[in-house]
Amino acid sequence: MPNYHLSHLDQLEAEAIFILRETAAQFENPALLFSGGKDSIVMAWLARKAFWPARMPFPLVH
Repeated sequence: MPNYHLSHLDQLEAEAIFILRETAAQFENPALLFSGGKDSIVMAWLARKAFWPARMPFPLVH
């Protein structure tokens, strides 16, 4: 049986992706606020990764 082990960073990424997918499914008009800072860039990258190859189901608001 394979031993699957995620690093701490991989676990955090997986949890963030799960939360993004749950939010998109649960709310009627979600949006991702984007300021251009490092936190916003990471969130946009995670959102893109969460829904790839489809487009993000919510807009980036700047």
